[in-house]
Amino acid sequence: MQMAEADRTADTERDTSLVQTYRRVRQFSETLCQPLSPEDCTIQSMPDVSPSKWHLAHTTWFFEQFILAEYRKPYQPFHPEFAYLFNSYYVSQGERHARPQRGLLSRPSLAEIVDYRREIDHRITTWLTQLGDVPAEIEQLVTLGLNHEQQHQELLLMDIKHVLSCNPLLPAYSTDPLPDCAALEQSSWTKHEGGLLSIGQLPHSESFCYDNETPRHKLWLEPFELNSALVSNNDWLAFMNDGGYQNPLLWLSDGWDWRQKNAVSKPFYWQQRQGDWYEFTLHGLQALDAHRPVCHVSYYEAAAFALWSGARLPTEAEWEHSASNDESPFALHPYSCAAGYFGQSWQWTSSAYQAYPGFKPLAGSLGEYNGKFMSSQMVLRGSASITPPGHSRCSYRNFFYPHMRWQFAGLRLARDA
Repeated sequence: MQMAEADRTADTERDTSLVQTYRRVRQFSETLCQPLSPEDCTIQSMPDVSPSKWHLAHTTWFFEQFILAEYRKPYQPFHPEFAYLFNSYYVSQGERHARPQRGLLSRPSLAEIVDYRREIDHRITTWLTQLGDVPAEIEQLVTLGLNHEQQHQELLLMDIKHVLSCNPLLPAYSTDPLPDCAALEQSSWTKHEGGLLSIGQLPHSESFCYDNETPRHKLWLEPFELNSALVSNNDWLAFMNDGGYQNPLLWLSDGWDWRQKNAVSKPFYWQQRQGDWYEFTLHGLQALDAHRPVCHVSYYEAAAFALWSGARLPTEAEWEHSASNDESPFALHPYSCAAGYFGQSWQWTSSAYQAYPGFKPLAGSLGEYNGKFMSSQMVLRGSASITPPGHSRCSYRNFFYPHMRWQFAGLRLARDA
């Protein structure tokens, strides 16, 4: 009887914690939008960017579509057209509004989308509370939905930064001063012996992971060295001043074509005014800080810089092995800038985004979450200054196409031992 009572108490605490976590994560999305006007929340500045209000609606659609509509049948949707408007790329869930045209959705209004969130939140939390002992399958889906929302919290900040950068007034997302950045540590090389190692999420781990982080598997690494510091703005200025953007011998063929076609000669948000360099940030236009990690560079640029440096980009296995043996904190507050593997910028690796040996996507429509993108993209590791608290881990695999650079992406160097 005592054991049974203890189990029931643990289940109740777990269920209460789940509802609390749900409310906290969902509220944080709306908190991120507080500095924005309704007009800000509607703009789509390029096809890869989504309007802020679309992020608020899509993350709500996720909970409605994959939890309420699936487990509370017969289910009456909040609005019959929202499934069409706010589906992202789940082909098995039906037709979708074209991604490049999300900025044309002046209706529903931001206020109507907030009402949508309120109603779905009410339905979810009421149902979870009524369930009492939440089945493991439901808990896993809610947890997946919350991690999905955290991904969109980062996307929302990436996207609104691009939106604001397109405004000639260069308005700031935040009027607070740019947070201090811990000076990058002196660049040093740490040697790793390599050998037969394992990467991927630990089996039977209680912590959340995406399906693309599994299964944990063995691989062989030759001895290598990894730099302790991320590449800095000052390092990048040296690359530029040495003609790095004009030297075709440093660039991959596709990268050189991309650089020429787009006249790329500097990181994405850099500007030069009267001989001085500035960087557009979420805090507006700022004088370039030579000691901050360089950010918003593409894989092509990162690979060219690494070759210019007489080094290379690490593989994702090298990065994960090194980070797993580092004592840097994982859970960092948004906008902070700390030393270590996490909380500064995502770091390009030389690894193509592909399935681990034995990978199996999630069953059903959620199998479209990660697996179908395992083509033509590159893996980034770590986390950025805008990554939500608690959303970083050593096995996390971020991925983007090699030409993309509106995401918060930088690099650290590796070399053969």
